[in-house]
Amino acid sequence: MFREIMEEIGRGTLRTLSPILEFFAPIVPGNTFPLYFEIGLFQSALIAGILATIIAGLMGSFLLIRNLSLIGDGLAHVSFGGVAFAIVIGSAEESLLWALLFSTIASILIYELQSRELLTGDASIAIFLTGMFAIGITMLELWGGGITSDIHGYLWGSLNVISPFSLGIITVTFFLVLFCLILIHPILLASTIDPLAARVQGLPVRDVGLLFSILTAAVVVSMVKIVGALLVTALLVTPAATAQFVGKSFRSCVIWTQFFGLTSTIVGIYYAAETEAASGAMIALTAATIFAIVATFQIVIKPSSEA
Repeated sequence: MFREIMEEIGRGTLRTLSPILEFFAPIVPGNTFPLYFEIGLFQSALIAGILATIIAGLMGSFLLIRNLSLIGDGLAHVSFGGVAFAIVIGSAEESLLWALLFSTIASILIYELQSRELLTGDASIAIFLTGMFAIGITMLELWGGGITSDIHGYLWGSLNVISPFSLGIITVTFFLVLFCLILIHPILLASTIDPLAARVQGLPVRDVGLLFSILTAAVVVSMVKIVGALLVTALLVTPAATAQFVGKSFRSCVIWTQFFGLTSTIVGIYYAAETEAASGAMIALTAATIFAIVATFQIVIKPSSEA
């Protein structure tokens, strides 16, 4: 029942946005890239990439100011453990759901270990990252048939095989994260700037932090199909880090993050389509290139402006 609902949501998203993409199709450059605006399978890939990039940019902006940039990479590796488990038990079609379950549990445990000061955030993330990734690889080697082409898709992204079910999950995640961030972002900012003062004022700092961790897990899982478990940081952190070079406030950083993230995704998909390269790797390379250009510009310009 759940699968049918997600598939229908995915098809509904495609039906809603397909006319908009088709409108732009005649002016889109390239030989292969226009297919992403004309054919349903490729339209699903482009829509999924854009939706995932938007919510990744929103979450990434908060993760950076909370010094949790590593958590995206950690949860992505944990999600791979969930994918491996799903394949081993013969439930490959529901692998995203198992990945979400594994990542959610890990995000809660990481948050509890950090908030109770049992371990630092970086240490707990590193332990889950290496441990769950190793467990996933071991399960696949022993009982799952090894590292197949499908597994490579989860590691490096498989944008062009987005199913209606996957698109449905990404769509639901998009609206859920957007709604929750609108509700909790004032408390999230207050607790980031001064956690003690936020608690004294009676704000639900712990509950909001826990919810934010769960939302991060959901966003990471939605991105695994786009850029792969090994490249999640490319969309979750790199555009937000680039935005900090040019943004003058948190609001402007969020806006610039969206600009850099969407540019990385669209340009990355374009070059991947035209060169037949891996879409996830090309998106990550584009994001890193934009970061390098902006960072270099800032390094060159800043001394002269100070002078």
